[in-house]
Amino acid sequence: MNPEDLAFLKSNVPLLACFTDAQREEMTNGSNIAVYAPGETIVYAGDEIHFLGVILEGKVAASAPIADGGQEPLGRLDAGETFGDMALMTGDPMVADLVAETRTRILFLPLTLFQSHIMAEPRAVQQISRTIGARLQAVMRDPAKATAVMCKEDTAGSLELKAERPECILVLNCGSSSLKYSFFDTSHPENVVHGHIERIGLTGTRLVQDGAKGEIVRELPQSGHAEAFDAMLGALVDKGAGVIPDASAISAVGHRVVHGGEKFTNSVLIEDTVLAEIEALNPLAPLHNPVNVLGIREARRIFAAVPHVAVFDTAFHATLPSHAYLYGLPHEYHEKKGVRRYGFHGSSHHYVALAAAQFLLKRPRELKIVSCHLGNGASLCAIDHGRSIDTSMGFTPGEGLIMGTRCGDIDAGVVSFLERTEHLTAAQLDEILNKKSGLLGLSAISNDMREVEHAADDGDLRALTALKTFCYRVRKYIGAYVAAMGGLDVLIFTAGIGQGSAGVRATALQGLQCMGIHLHEQRNREACDGRKISRISTDDSPVTVLVVPTDEERMIARETLRTLSRDYLVHASAACQREPVPIEVSAHHIHLAQKEVEALFGAGHQLTKHADLSQPGQYACKEQLTIVGPKGRIERVRVLGPTRKATQVEIAMTEQFKLGIQPPIRESGDIEGSPGCVLEGPAGSVTIDRGVICALRHVHMTPADALRYGLKDKCTVRVRVPGNREMVLGDVRIRVDPSFALAMHIDTDEANAANLRTGAQGFIDGIQHED
Repeated sequence: MNPEDLAFLKSNVPLLACFTDAQREEMTNGSNIAVYAPGETIVYAGDEIHFLGVILEGKVAASAPIADGGQEPLGRLDAGETFGDMALMTGDPMVADLVAETRTRILFLPLTLFQSHIMAEPRAVQQISRTIGARLQAVMRDPAKATAVMCKEDTAGSLELKAERPECILVLNCGSSSLKYSFFDTSHPENVVHGHIERIGLTGTRLVQDGAKGEIVRELPQSGHAEAFDAMLGALVDKGAGVIPDASAISAVGHRVVHGGEKFTNSVLIEDTVLAEIEALNPLAPLHNPVNVLGIREARRIFAAVPHVAVFDTAFHATLPSHAYLYGLPHEYHEKKGVRRYGFHGSSHHYVALAAAQFLLKRPRELKIVSCHLGNGASLCAIDHGRSIDTSMGFTPGEGLIMGTRCGDIDAGVVSFLERTEHLTAAQLDEILNKKSGLLGLSAISNDMREVEHAADDGDLRALTALKTFCYRVRKYIGAYVAAMGGLDVLIFTAGIGQGSAGVRATALQGLQCMGIHLHEQRNREACDGRKISRISTDDSPVTVLVVPTDEERMIARETLRTLSRDYLVHASAACQREPVPIEVSAHHIHLAQKEVEALFGAGHQLTKHADLSQPGQYACKEQLTIVGPKGRIERVRVLGPTRKATQVEIAMTEQFKLGIQPPIRESGDIEGSPGCVLEGPAGSVTIDRGVICALRHVHMTPADALRYGLKDKCTVRVRVPGNREMVLGDVRIRVDPSFALAMHIDTDEANAANLRTGAQGFIDGIQHED
């Protein structure tokens, strides 16, 4: 960078004024400068941001796209101002288009330097927090601008593969006799390759690779996995239809791992210790995890210099509540052996839920979704506010729906009956339940739904029975999950049968009009090309029914990028290691709307402050109420002030049994679809039809705190609590607001179980995921 630009940064960019000349030069040496002509777009709304932009010269107009195709002007940025700071803090995409009004020069400071330099300087953090706050206030003062920004938030870019620098990602799915692989290039999204090698270790080994540059088909000699990986690399570097010059072009490898147990609740960077822990889970998935581990070892042999990430089928279901994942067995089998429902197909369910939300221009956390992954393996998932809360597969992939060769739900007594009467061994029973049952066993024709449907059309009674039984099981689970969530917004069909069979979809949905599910027959018949999202419900259907092509490989690539990003953020911020987060225990309490205040305490009554709380502006009131549920009551529950727009009751998990209410675990304020109760006060009682929740454990922090810790609003972290019995608390939501004071809140039950009291301290131990 020339001396004039360095002098400009020192004198005209408030964010960089507090650094030394040497620090500014170090940052600029690692940055890029780009020049834009008048009218040229610098950043689009919906883009993921991995840099801080500094305007060296020119003027930039900011505007947000609106529904009618126009633009809502948001303001102008001049030389010396910055952009991208809010997106870096929240993790959300850009909410505005930035267009050069004049010839403009921009310094792009990459995320790595932003985290390691700017975040480490308190004065810079304060400056950027002030900038963000001022811009938010300016936008929110104008209703049209605020609407444009909020409508754009979270509706674009969520499935795009973008990173701070260009990345070439290889996604691997290693099976006992197969190797599936996909290649993604973040700089050239069209340069995608999908390939597979089948019959590894058997005669007739074959490689097929399809990509933008053509198809490769190769017959391979009978050999093992090592030779298969070498053949894959040979196809990727092929001079004709290959996509990379050599192995060093791959910058990251993502691995599908079937089972993460209770240990791995999110994707993880693979190190030797992690690989050993994955291998220790082999007993939970003896047919899958051992070959997944084998594939990781072979890939690390070929691509030794790049990071490898494990993406677990079970991870998306880590949010299942205990009442959904526990079996009715003696508790020690769960505690000692890990026997519980885990769920599978997580990458597929997660992908189609995000894709459906993007298609509908909604945030995932606004929707109640049932996802039907129907293929040779099949499962349903109930997704409430972006979180998996129930799924049909269980301890193994054999539970739930009828599948190609798996029987699905079965009375455990049948197994012991067959063992007794047929003298079958455990291995023989496993063979029957997993490889000879399902569509194949019922129809005696095939495990392929296409062949079963064809036979049913020809009048084969067994095939017709198999088809009806399969569809009935799907319909039954849909109804169960609508009940579990207390409603439904979107129903999704995906995978081979879900995308390809209009007949299965129509049969499975028969009789569900009572739940607001209305199928459009013509749309359903036409939605079988498997290439795009199709709406197959009627225009007036209360529930939107979609056919969504799944893309598990892209989801694994996305999670690989996000894992690498969040690992850097945590390790780059020393605050996570040296600065503790104070822990506060939250007892049950009630937030009231003014309407309920007057109904319970008398006309014109105003809440009376009893004591200030740790969060600025919040206080405990002198007023107390009784909560009444179908089963029991809790008296003398403190009201917290000030009043809110909607009444909300927060109770501990144990109290739900006393009241006879089963509330969801939610963030404060997220009460849609939650149960209600009766509140009794000195002047009367009120019945609320919703508002009872168990609060999700969370950390309050300011934007400056978030930047210092390397975190973003609404991300989910683990918190390590040191002591005689060190523990790690997961699923802790980060909530960022300028008015917050740094504190982690957990409810009374969790505090008692962990022997924690207000005043304890925790340390951010890692990021689980970012919304």
